[in-house]
Formats: sequence, C-alpha cells, structure tokens
Amino acid sequence: MSPTLTLLHDGRSDEIPVADLANPTIPAEALEETLGWDLQPEGLCRGVICVPVDQSALVRGDVLDLRVLAGALQRPLVTDEKHAVASLGASHHDRGDALNSLEAPDFTLPDLDGNPHSLSDQRGKKVLLVAYASW
Repeated sequence: MSPTLTLLHDGRSDEIPVADLANPTIPAEALEETLGWDLQPEGLCRGVICVPVDQSALVRGDVLDLRVLAGALQRPLVTDEKHAVASLGASHHDRGDALNSLEAPDFTLPDLDGNPHSLSDQRGKKVLLVAYASW
C-alpha cells in the first residue's frame, strides 16, 4: 500500500496516493479529477486555457511530478514529507489580481464571547483591522 499525500489547493484538500513523499508524484488520473487540468499534446489544459509544459520532465510512467507541475502552472509548492502534506499555492497572476482588487480575502474569527464574525459581513462599511504578532 502506497502512502498518501494530503494536497492543499484552491481552498480544499485531497488525499492522493504517492510512491515517494520526498519526490511527490501524483497519479495521472488525479490531475483532472483533483486539480481540473488535463494533459494534452499542447500542454496542460483547463477549458480553453493551455499551458505549455515539458512533458518528458512532467510524466514518469503513469505518474506526474508534482514539482514540475507546480512550476509549469507558476504556482508555489511547499511540501512537508514528515507530515505527508503539500500545499499548491495560487499563481502569481491570481495573487496579483487579488492585490489589485484592493479587497481583503474573507475570514471568520470569534469575538471574546465566541460569536463568529466574518469580514464579508462588513462589506461596504469602513473597517479598521488591527493585526498583532508576538514574534
């Protein structure tokens, strides 16, 4: 039985079987099922968008190299072999679009009484956010 990798991506997490946690690969069928991309002769495709990729570096038998995939999609990849977790971040284009929108991402935090409050509940109002870190 092969180990599984928890892949965090696009606001979700998926368990994917891998052969080697140190050099993570994903089954070819997981590319479309999990990430929504399809490997075509012209590259990685999702809908009408195709990204050129060196398929000789990406494909190893019936698995795909996760690091090469992340590089081709211009998405940062962080792996933790000890905990069998990998996180595939947003592309720099997506992050740039989010920054240019000047809209903070939504989050929910409890107040001192434990009541949850979301930033999206304050849309259209002036909001002062104070952040503190002890380090």
